[in-house]
Amino acid sequence: MINVLELMENSALQYPDKIAVQEGDRSVTYRELLCLSQQTGTALIRQGAVRQPVGVYMEKGIFALCAFFGAVYAGNTYCMLNVELPDHRLLQVQSVLKARFIITTQELTEKAEAIFPDAAVLMIEDLMQSDREESLLLQVRQRHIDTDPLYVNFTSGSTGVPKGIAVAHRSVLDFISCFTKIFGIGKEDIIANQAPFDFDVSVKDIYSAMAVGAVLVIVPRALFSAPVPLLDYLCDHRVTTMIWAVSALCLISTFHGLDYKTPETVNKILFSGEVMPYKHLCQWQKHLPDAMYVNLYGPTEITCNCTYHVLQKDRDYSQGIPIGHPFPNEDVFLLDDQHHPVTAADQVGMITVRGTALALGYYGCPEKTAESFIQNPLQSFYPETVYLTGDLGRWNQEGELVYCGRADHQIKYLGHRVELEEIERAMNAVDGVQRCICVFDEKRQRLKGYYVGTIEKEDLHRSLRESLPAFMIPGFLQPVETFVLNKNGKIDRKKTIEQIGG
Repeated sequence: MINVLELMENSALQYPDKIAVQEGDRSVTYRELLCLSQQTGTALIRQGAVRQPVGVYMEKGIFALCAFFGAVYAGNTYCMLNVELPDHRLLQVQSVLKARFIITTQELTEKAEAIFPDAAVLMIEDLMQSDREESLLLQVRQRHIDTDPLYVNFTSGSTGVPKGIAVAHRSVLDFISCFTKIFGIGKEDIIANQAPFDFDVSVKDIYSAMAVGAVLVIVPRALFSAPVPLLDYLCDHRVTTMIWAVSALCLISTFHGLDYKTPETVNKILFSGEVMPYKHLCQWQKHLPDAMYVNLYGPTEITCNCTYHVLQKDRDYSQGIPIGHPFPNEDVFLLDDQHHPVTAADQVGMITVRGTALALGYYGCPEKTAESFIQNPLQSFYPETVYLTGDLGRWNQEGELVYCGRADHQIKYLGHRVELEEIERAMNAVDGVQRCICVFDEKRQRLKGYYVGTIEKEDLHRSLRESLPAFMIPGFLQPVETFVLNKNGKIDRKKTIEQIGG
């Protein structure tokens, strides 16, 4: 395969009348999804939107998928422009993307035209009504190669300008083929999509479903602030597979939602994005003891994930869950500060990746690309790119990779090198702490811990003395009502601190 559209086309051939996507009361079969996507692609070609970036400004759902696939039929690279983002952020993204065409819905057309005045705004409802023209689609497909970019996902940048990560068809095809096989995702599965479509966790939902002919159920965004109707939704749709961010799973367990109702049909829970707090994992395992639990790791720059660990039922994970072993066709290794290999157990180095899964680089930003996508320092005989993740890891005694936090979350404090994630893991392990973050106040040279929970500050401090050396215990502890989450469901550390005035 050289084009991700082949995944949908093959499933449409095998299961034409099977539901492909369910969105509330609306659904489309594989045949319908294929037809709507091809009609959209034909319309885009006629508009001159061919082989260029195309913005998709709408809520996630069936229309967005038709826009994605339609854009690809026209040889384009799609970029989801999340409607939840503030206008200023969208303008920053567009300043990098420079999309000449924006696809939106009739309802959002006026707003899209105001935000993107220099682009042609097209309504998906009109595009999907175009007559399909096979000859036009074939002309575009004949020029396609597997290193053409499929999508651009934007993430935060250190300069304040978002970085667009361009990922090729080849990378998604390579990853998804392994992903579905390893975890036994098949045509009988019903995959509950939690992630926004501009977050790469959704890539696993979308293309796993397309690859095997599974049903993709779009979980409405509003339900992630209401655990009871969220669980009703999962049960009503008889979901089998949850590929979710840790924070989304913790939303349910924090409010003891599983005591209200357990989605008994779920047999696969794959999580990523943050370290899974042990107490929350135990709640899920208590209610769904026979499900497969998988810890996934990997930044967007390596196409979803590069390592995984399938949790063992009889193993104690109270000291943390390893991120495991590399996926097939991905080489994951550690480098020290001088880019020398780190191979000894329990020595920390930067997690580095090579292989087909690597992104093409940062869109329109060769300088940033050159900083992180570098020549493999372990060989100099031919060009070979590796990606420096900025994450720290170590090999444990079992030969598994263990995540040790971000390199930029490693601080020097009282003469010691301290990982903030290690402090957070200790805080999360204390009864009465639901979620927490630890930050370093450089101005006051002080560690600060913020937490959601019922435990008193003095009791938390006393508990931490049992598990951490004195120099790692935050001198300032403060309970908070809630944490600010970003659009991907992760704790937004900066906005949380701003909100509480820390």
